[in-house]
Amino acid sequence: MSPKAKRAVRTALQTLAAVAAVLPALAAIVADSSELAVAAPWLIAAAASAAVVAGVVARIMAAPAFERLLDRFGIGLRDDRTGGTGA
Repeated sequence: MSPKAKRAVRTALQTLAAVAAVLPALAAIVADSSELAVAAPWLIAAAASAAVVAGVVARIMAAPAFERLLDRFGIGLRDDRTGGTGA
């Protein structure tokens, strides 16, 4: 798997983990409201969609042209042979 693809997958997993951390609180709110219970499937789909979108955005941000744009603002990453970021 290419480093760009790995970054995209890692970002999607990080987003999914963040959403999963909020799900118990969301479930408690939904349990207290019958109106929100109807929206629960939609909320789960929205959470999954957020993880997918985050992965796609991470993949786009790994493109060389986008990386050069980020470098202009001082927030780009450059891969070195050790797998870290170089200056």
